[in-house]
Parts: sequence; structure tokens; C-alpha cells
Amino acid sequence: MDDLNRCGWCVGDPLYEAYHDEEWGVPVLDDETLFKFLTLETFQAGLSWITVLRKRQNFREAFDHFDYRKIATYDETKIAELMDNAGIIRNQMKIRAAVTNAAAFMKVQDEFGSFSKYIWQFVDYQPIQNDIPYYKEAPATTELSDQISKDLKKRGFKFVGSTVIYAHMQATGMVNDHQVDCFRYKPVQDLAKKMQQS
Repeated sequence: MDDLNRCGWCVGDPLYEAYHDEEWGVPVLDDETLFKFLTLETFQAGLSWITVLRKRQNFREAFDHFDYRKIATYDETKIAELMDNAGIIRNQMKIRAAVTNAAAFMKVQDEFGSFSKYIWQFVDYQPIQNDIPYYKEAPATTELSDQISKDLKKRGFKFVGSTVIYAHMQATGMVNDHQVDCFRYKPVQDLAKKMQQS
């Protein structure tokens, strides 16, 4: 056991703690990782993140390492195969949404040059720094996540409600929602400052 002070939501589960310590809140700028997170978060809708996290490796294998170019071409045979895969969350609507979203993702890339440029423009390419005293006080949605959700839906994305999008923003570092007393709060804040300087 270490004595690091962490956000309360991850404490006690080694997998959750590792995700919190290494990934959550770190700014993600590459399209491949952004698509991976977006896909996993759409599968999370209505479930807990730890449920998805425990199946992440299975998802990676089942969905061609989250290669959106391949996922966009999935046919009914592949969808049926995924529905038979007990290692993932077998929700047909969400599986179909992953295929739809992969195609929509590439359309955004065509329009903006990258999905990263598109999504990060909403925060002016600079992570939002919140001062959350206790993780349960972090919002589930904001006006900004409402706006992004609405825009993504307009572009054909599915399962991208405001709650899913705010979770995506937290995970990919568009917003720093680590508790202020968490040992990761300052390092994540410093990463945002480096972005500002680059």
C-alpha cells in the first residue's frame, strides 16, 4: 500500500488507481487515443467506468485495436460476431454506434484536418482547470459538454450525450477534475501549462 492521496472515486481498486494515476486527466491530442476513449465511453453509458476498464483489453482485441478505419467497414457478420463476444459489453445499439461513430469520426477529420483539432477548439486548445475539493462535487455535465454533445449528434455520432462527453473531457484532459488535494492535480495542471507554451 502506498500513502498517495488520490481522488476518492478510484481508491481501493488497483486497476482503477493505475488508470487514475497514469491516464485520467492527461491531455490527449492524438486521434487514435481520442477515438479509443470515445468508443469506450459510449459503451460506458448507463454503466460504471470500472466495468468498461476491466474489459478494455477485450474491447481492444474485439475492435481491431480501435482502428476507426476498420471499424467503419464492419458488416452484419462482424456485428453478430461482436454480439457473441462475452468479453465485451454486448449491447447491439452500442456496437452499431461504434461503427457509425467511426465513419463520423473520419468525416470530422476530413473537415478539420484531425479530430483533435475539432474537439480541442471547444476549450480553445487549453485544458480547463477546476478546483474540485471532493470528487462527488465535480459536475456530471456542463454547458460546454451540452454544446459538444449537440454538435457531435448533429454530425451523426451516437451515444454521445452530455454525461458521456463530460466523462470524455475529464479522461482526455480537456478538463482537470482531480481533487485539489490529489497528488495528480498539480502534475496534470503542469501538463496543461506546457500545452499553453507549445
